[in-house]
Amino acid sequence: MKAVYKRVLIKLSGEALASGKGFGLHQETVDEVSRQICMVASDGVETAIVVGGGNIWRGRSGEGMDRVTADYMGMLATTINALALQDSIERQGHEVRVQSAIAMQEICEPYIRRRAVRHLEKGRVVVFAAGIGSPYFSTDTAAALRAIEIEAEIILSAKNVDGVYSDDPNLNPNAIKYDTLSYEEVIKGSLRAIDATAATLCRDNNLPLLVFSLAKPSNIFDAVCGINVGTYISNS
Repeated sequence: MKAVYKRVLIKLSGEALASGKGFGLHQETVDEVSRQICMVASDGVETAIVVGGGNIWRGRSGEGMDRVTADYMGMLATTINALALQDSIERQGHEVRVQSAIAMQEICEPYIRRRAVRHLEKGRVVVFAAGIGSPYFSTDTAAALRAIEIEAEIILSAKNVDGVYSDDPNLNPNAIKYDTLSYEEVIKGSLRAIDATAATLCRDNNLPLLVFSLAKPSNIFDAVCGINVGTYISNS
């Protein structure tokens, strides 16, 4: 199979990196995901990544805590995941850079759009950490914003579910899985694909999104080859 995209942004769920553990990092999963990312990048696809932090901490988990503080803790959690991916990708022989929206000069680069694009043009994988650097915004929104900024052709959103459903498939066995959706259907139907801010950004900038499961890591390469392995969302 041959890749159909030149530049993609992969949004990785933090929970999916924990695999069955539910918390922390499952190293075998991280390494397998990294292998797939290296395959994609080695095939000539310019690859950027935004990773969540839900396997370590979610801002809304801080019950009774100041929301801003809790959200910054979540941004640090995404940085831990980004560094784990960097280590795994490097061990497999591919160049990678981590860029953070919050200054952490001892461990990663600051996010600079032009530098990120240059890394991509040189074939390096770029991992964006710390969301957009501001509280009250999810990593879904960070993925949409970074994809627009670097002019990615699609967001490949790898989660712990295999697509978008009409209801929670874990609670409702009759929930319907969608193969395709429009952003209007996602927003108006309050479907749990991505948050409304991210969906609006993607809609307004005509940026398609594919939601799929990371349980089968090879889905990443299949998605880059244009195979609908989950739910494809666009304006059409």
